[in-house]
Amino acid sequence: MSRGTVSVEGAWRTLVRGLQLSPEFRDGLGVTLALALAATAGKVIVPIAAQLIIDQGVLATEGVRTAVVVRYTVGALLTIAATTAAGYAMNLRLARSCEHALSNLRVRAFRHIHDLSLAHHESEHRGSLVSRVTADVDTISRFMQWGGVILIVNVGQLLIATVVMAVYSLPLTAVVLATIAPLVFVLRWFQRRLSDAYDVVRVRVGSTLSAVSESVMGAPVIRAYAIEQRTDRRVAEAIDRQFTSAFRAGRLAAVMFSSGEVFAALAAACAVALGVVIGVGGGITPGQLVAFLFLINLFVQPVQIATEVLDQVQTAIAGWRRILNVLDEPAEVADPAERDDGGSDIPPGPITVRFDGVTFAYPVRGEKAALGPPVLHDIDVTLDAQTRVAVVGETGSGKTTFAKLLTRLTDPTGGAITVNGVPLPDVRFASLRRRIVMVPQDDFLFDTTIAGNVRLAREDEGDEAIRLAFTELGLAEWLDSLPDGLHTRVGERGEHLSVGERQLVALARAYVANPDLLVLDEATSAVDPATEVRLQRALEGLTRGRTALAIAHRLSTAESADRVLVFDRGRIVQDGTHAELIATPGAYQRLHASWTSRGGPRSAPRTGNAAR
Repeated sequence: MSRGTVSVEGAWRTLVRGLQLSPEFRDGLGVTLALALAATAGKVIVPIAAQLIIDQGVLATEGVRTAVVVRYTVGALLTIAATTAAGYAMNLRLARSCEHALSNLRVRAFRHIHDLSLAHHESEHRGSLVSRVTADVDTISRFMQWGGVILIVNVGQLLIATVVMAVYSLPLTAVVLATIAPLVFVLRWFQRRLSDAYDVVRVRVGSTLSAVSESVMGAPVIRAYAIEQRTDRRVAEAIDRQFTSAFRAGRLAAVMFSSGEVFAALAAACAVALGVVIGVGGGITPGQLVAFLFLINLFVQPVQIATEVLDQVQTAIAGWRRILNVLDEPAEVADPAERDDGGSDIPPGPITVRFDGVTFAYPVRGEKAALGPPVLHDIDVTLDAQTRVAVVGETGSGKTTFAKLLTRLTDPTGGAITVNGVPLPDVRFASLRRRIVMVPQDDFLFDTTIAGNVRLAREDEGDEAIRLAFTELGLAEWLDSLPDGLHTRVGERGEHLSVGERQLVALARAYVANPDLLVLDEATSAVDPATEVRLQRALEGLTRGRTALAIAHRLSTAESADRVLVFDRGRIVQDGTHAELIATPGAYQRLHASWTSRGGPRSAPRTGNAAR
């Protein structure tokens, strides 16, 4: 099987699967097609009316019959008006069903992207994922609302014009079909190449979105290091690659459209020449010849437009293929609520977590089912209820991965994790996210007010309850120092606040959520002393009375914890209280010595590879 055949069959399968994903396209399709048939049938009224007017009205044996001309003209106008109304109704129905279907497709793709593991997100460009929900669906929308309408109407027009032409003259019809037939093979040849060309275009669009969004988000770093020119070159190169691929596809489409024009002109010329010959011999009336010329235009027009529609079909198929690639990506961390058994809730009461022989390795980027070297090895540990546990270790030792597994942001590649005796993969997300909350080191704030960001944890929480949360965390004084208090806008990603202040808002959000188990990746030491004190006080209030796991960057956090887990190269090498570990030669003693020797903010060193 040739590469081109595979491409055609692959495009057809993609189109069928895409339509199956959106059943809304099929809702009321019978009525829509009936309206399309009525709208299309109206197009042959003009040729038929012209033939009748010429043969029975203008060239009648008894002379010009004005009444016949008026009757057929009025009848044609009324029929055209009716079919125009049918066309309007068809377009309206099709537009409504398309928008409904594509809106649901956007939501489905968006939700599935959120269901994918963080490991997948880390291996995929953000701009590429965004383009699946935006640009790729837009290409389908443009095709379905324009190309889809044209396709339905023109297929009907082609069939009806062929039938009426055959009624008038089989020889002329055979000439037209024979002339146009090679165009089918030409279009198929172009279709194979356009499919590949538009696949490249969609990839380049995603790369451009990624480069632009990354440059916008990284603007402070770009300015700080004066790398504007390098960044501009990088974005310009991405845009240039998109332009080159789009131009290549557009040039191919232009050649394809021109080939349609050539075949259309050839068909008309052959039909006119043969029609004159037949007409001289009396085989066709003048009215029929004029009508046939009209019908040739109605026949050739869909073939010409088909080249342009095929252009949009390829773009839409490329968009569908990229969306299907995302939807076909298995959700490694799936909600058990969607299983047949419905999953389980975490049993009530304080939370105890058990890691039993847990191993984890991150997937290799760009290689499906391939895993890199393990970053966690045979973790066996129990986190007792209402115990504050500090996790320490050098950067890259596996601390953050341990926290991700505990909150099921990803699943282990070996071993098992249980929460109050229930396997973590069996816990419904609704229960898991309500009972276990993680506060990342650089928590995300949305572009709204402080109250709006805190209220994400509990939608119905009022301003008084939110203010009380800040007060109980010892943050009321800081809150009052802000221009608008609770209603201070934080800006995009919280950029109007400092790093430490963003962490304060995140802690208040976690406090309002009131989880039974709290996982904290503490803020870095890059905060001022006043914020440092506020953070420590807020953390003390936040972890009191609940099971808490803190990835400790501060010596004080490890000192005040009930228990300290020391990670080294993906293994727990020490486990005990601060007093026990400080008296025992080993990794913790070395870390402690490093902390205290640095002075200043009592925080862990930042060495080694990128943290995971």
